[in-house]
Amino acid sequence: MEYYERIRGIREDREIKQSEMAALLGTDQSYYSKYERGVHPMTAVQIKKIAVFFNVSADYLLGIIDTPDPIF
Repeated sequence: MEYYERIRGIREDREIKQSEMAALLGTDQSYYSKYERGVHPMTAVQIKKIAVFFNVSADYLLGIIDTPDPIF
């Protein structure tokens, strides 16, 4: 699974809108949707923000591990 698929999945599971994620990352919804489709790559800083927001590890978002270990 690609990281952008995992990010989309966790966002949908938690019922967060793309516009909310876009605001978190300082972009607009249409550009954020391109992240979730893998059209534009995300930076490490953006992935870190998402990991902190959802309280999961970056390793989980990146598909390195399959359990969303919370950040303590």
